Amino acid sequence: MALEVEDRGAFAAAGVEVLFTGIGKVNAAYRLARYLASHRPELVVNFGTAGSRIHPRGTVLACRRFVQRDMDVSGLGFALGETPFEDVPRELDFPPRFRGLPEGVCGTGDRFETSGAAHACDVIDMEAYALAKVCFLEQIPFACAKYVSDGADDNAAVDWEAQLETAANAFLGLYRELAGSPA
Repeated sequence: MALEVEDRGAFAAAGVEVLFTGIGKVNAAYRLARYLASHRPELVVNFGTAGSRIHPRGTVLACRRFVQRDMDVSGLGFALGETPFEDVPRELDFPPRFRGLPEGVCGTGDRFETSGAAHACDVIDMEAYALAKVCFLEQIPFACAKYVSDGADDNAAVDWEAQLETAANAFLGLYRELAGSPA
């Protein structure tokens, strides 16, 4: 998770250790890379809140595909979301891990979206693509679930705060399902 506030103490109360990455792609990539330097998990799982102009608040989506919504080098002839001069696909794709959840494309950028701007993705966040890219490069399986906390609009900040408790409980339930623990 990016922030302890997204946990709301649910994981700590359940005795589950969480890596909090901080906000944004740089912090997420840095913290996960440091963690992976000393640990080799079988799976990295990202739980986080996200905005959506498509799905209603309270929806939990399994995100398997990830794009950078703020990578734009189209002036040099590259596709929107493509990082020039590297051998990494523009869209990262991982196998499904969560049963029964609708799937969505997660667009990551270093902006808390409030403008209501349309994006070519189902949900928008600030860390998942960076985490997915680190896992892709390190060849570590990756799973991601996003809780739609807001509509990426003028009410995003208020809606995000109001949804945190419900999101944390949903994430703990998903974690227990993945770990094979009773809910």
